[in-house]
Amino acid sequence: MNKSRFSVGSMVLALCAGALFAPQAGAAPRPQPSRSDTLLTVASDCYAIGQEVAAQKGGTLAKASQSTRGGQAVCVVVVLVPGKDGQRPRRAEIVVPQN
Repeated sequence: MNKSRFSVGSMVLALCAGALFAPQAGAAPRPQPSRSDTLLTVASDCYAIGQEVAAQKGGTLAKASQSTRGGQAVCVVVVLVPGKDGQRPRRAEIVVPQN
């Protein structure tokens, strides 16, 4: 009987790996957005709102995050506004309705 270099176990492993990494025959249907997708959209919206607020204040956006205040969705924006006469920038926290 002729002995093979590969054992049965390694052949099974190779077959499983091939099936795992084989390209799919068709495009998979797009999954529905999950709750985490919604949270990312909210965070990016607050970032955009923060950029606008920073531009209006003439400062630099330091932080923008989503929060709930009084049952309403808001963006908490932190802007660094340049100081006067060479002083260091001051921190301004602005709460803006998300809508």
